[in-house]
Amino acid sequence: MAPLLLDITPLRVNPSYRRLFTGFTLSGIGAQLATVAIGLQVYDITGSTFAVGLVGLCALVPLVVMGLYGGALVDAHDRRTVALVAGVVLWIVSVLNTVQALFDNTHVGVLYVLVGVYNAGFAVVSPARSAIYPRLLDRALLPAANALSVAAMNIAMTVGPLMAGLLVDWGGYVLAYGIDAALFTFAIWGLLRLEPIPPEIDPTADTGVPQRRPGLSSVLDGLRFLGTRPNVRMTFLADFCAMILAQPRALFPAVAVLSFGGGAKTVGLLSAAVAVGAIVSMLVSGRLGRVRRQGLAVVVSVALWGVSIVGFGIAVAGAGGVLTSSQALWLAAVALAGAGACDSVSAVFRTTILQSATPDHLRGRLQGVFVVVVAGGPRLGDLLAGTGATIFNEAAAAIVGGILCVIAVALLASWQRGFLRYDAQHPTP
Repeated sequence: MAPLLLDITPLRVNPSYRRLFTGFTLSGIGAQLATVAIGLQVYDITGSTFAVGLVGLCALVPLVVMGLYGGALVDAHDRRTVALVAGVVLWIVSVLNTVQALFDNTHVGVLYVLVGVYNAGFAVVSPARSAIYPRLLDRALLPAANALSVAAMNIAMTVGPLMAGLLVDWGGYVLAYGIDAALFTFAIWGLLRLEPIPPEIDPTADTGVPQRRPGLSSVLDGLRFLGTRPNVRMTFLADFCAMILAQPRALFPAVAVLSFGGGAKTVGLLSAAVAVGAIVSMLVSGRLGRVRRQGLAVVVSVALWGVSIVGFGIAVAGAGGVLTSSQALWLAAVALAGAGACDSVSAVFRTTILQSATPDHLRGRLQGVFVVVVAGGPRLGDLLAGTGATIFNEAAAAIVGGILCVIAVALLASWQRGFLRYDAQHPTP
């Protein structure tokens, strides 16, 4: 029997992976800290919630553009070099954030530009890092490594915002941004200690597509590969079912006030519940590495995400009626924690399939598409949930969205039955 608790074997057996994991975990905390601090500073400067919302738009466009082009860079050049150059750009932005706060910047445009540059760099670092890990670790260790990454990401999403509130109150924006810059130096250290990792150039491969310089044609090669490989494609389509059809995030502010009689703290509780569920599930993820039917695991996880969102909607609908506001709030938090756990399990297997079933010379481009999906899917989901709440109400939007998620992923699975038979020991794209 495999151990039940989080498998840390990748950290024990590979010093290079251990340094990268440590560096990117600490830098992730700093990035979340800075994200919250930027939102607070933009609001302090403008007094406008709309201006704060524009921060997301400034982040999304560079993420989409550089997510695709950055993946092509990763496939054409040494992956350590690409990650290091982009990482230095991120570190410089962190330093510039500190400098503008030191000089009491009052021009919100400066922050928008820095956000855009940061997210462009992140869209290059992320696929480079994901393409590096399969070169450092045996394929059998990839589920454990991805579970560690998911756990680290959710810890960062929990700890970073808490640190931001404390640091901004205690020492102002200069201290908050300075801590972010200091934490990112650990990521640079991990990359500097890494040996060169050139992409495995295979002009013939199983796609018959020659390796090209980074550019539009190179990006299109990756998209063509995705279009002809059903198992890899299903990792994206399954995620779209959850993130677009059943994304509850945009409903939190309204249900916090209207259903639960709360405010900002209640929104924080609902958001934290998703992260807590994800962290707990990863702490007991030791046996995920023994799962062979990883495609089936993705489908089940996404379907259970939909069921959890239905549970959240039912709790919202029951508030003030069959349930007190307090009872409904805690039931909603439990449902969201379950959703977070399902999403984390799905993320582990989707990432593992993508890494294992994609040829090395295309890994960067497919990871770039992954960045775009992760960035764009939830934002489309926010739009759909907000529209549903406007037409009906928040509870109905969550319930209908969850049901549609279950139906959609079931239809996808019946269409791509080979995905249900995907075998981790014999990965096929």
